[in-house]
This record gives sequence, C-alpha cells and structure tokens, in this order.
Amino acid sequence: MESRSAFDADDLRTAVETMRRGGVVVYPTDTVWGLGCDARSSEAVKRIYEIKRRADSKAMISLVADEAMLERWVETVPDAALQLIEASGSDVPMTIVYDTPRGIAPELLADDGSAAMRVTHERFSSALCRRMRGPVVSTSANISGCPAPAFYADIDPEILEAADYVCMYRRDDSSPRRPSSVVMVSDSGVIKILRP
Repeated sequence: MESRSAFDADDLRTAVETMRRGGVVVYPTDTVWGLGCDARSSEAVKRIYEIKRRADSKAMISLVADEAMLERWVETVPDAALQLIEASGSDVPMTIVYDTPRGIAPELLADDGSAAMRVTHERFSSALCRRMRGPVVSTSANISGCPAPAFYADIDPEILEAADYVCMYRRDDSSPRRPSSVVMVSDSGVIKILRP
C-alpha cells in the first residue's frame, strides 16, 4: 500500500472498526509505533501478549484522549498526577501508574491492581481513543526483548503480519521519538519515578 503522511479518515475508521471487532492494530503514538487494541477486551489484550511473545505478568499501558477520559477509567486521579500531566504537556509524554483503574481488561493490571495510562497529545492516537470511547492499549510494536520501533521502517515484519490492521498515518515520518517517562502516583499523592 502507498504510504501517506496526511491524516486519513478511512485509515482511522478502519483502525477503529478493527479494534471494535476485537482486532489488533499497529499504529503511531506520541512515542514509538505501537500495538493496540480495545483496553476493555481481555481476548484482544491476550493476543497482543502472544504477538509480542511477552509474559502476561508484565502489564501494558493504555492511552486516553484527555483528562476527562482518564477520570472515567481511573477511580481516583490524584491532584499530583493532574499536575504532572499539565506540566509535561505534549513535549514530554508521561505515563502514570494509578492505584485504582476501572473497567479495563484484568490482563492490563499489575499484581497490586494498578494500571498505567497516558494522556496522548498525538492527534491520531487521540482520535482513536475518542472514536473507541475508551482507552486503547499502547505497547511498543516489537517482539519482547527487541528494540522499540521509533519509525515504521523499524517494525519487524512478523509484527506487521500478525496484526489485523496496520495504519497508514505517519509511515514516512522520521521525527525523533522515544518511549515515555513512567511515574507511579499513589492515591495519597506519593510520586515514584519508574523510568525517567
């Protein structure tokens, strides 16, 4: 298929329809290229673990479109977390681990019941979350243990073949990207940096 840089409504619609059917997509995020699915679907989440050949004891993160969506899927969003999100803005993507997620697949929860979520400011991934009306799984589109693909050309063909849909948007983008920082913020407001 021909590569496209412009935002394409058909591309977005196909990705959303695929996820609504329980499928897995490869898509660009605010960090690296990711594997995604409906974060509420246990079966879809399990498929991502299989595609990545990753132990399901390593919980994956989910993206949400904005703070309002975050507050629908996390029972308690501490003020400290909201301040961190506001301070980081769109320049420094920040994933936050919350104590009290709700409504997402149990396979996305850590042993202590917490879950990692990030408000994405990237337009395509944000639109995916809005169209899905809920969180979308975002884990790097790589076999576990291999480097995370900053660019489309870096994605292992095995990952592309295993997905149900591969998004067209930003395939030829070569802007520098890296994984997000990861911070745990407890319900009481205690902050712990997991990945700077």
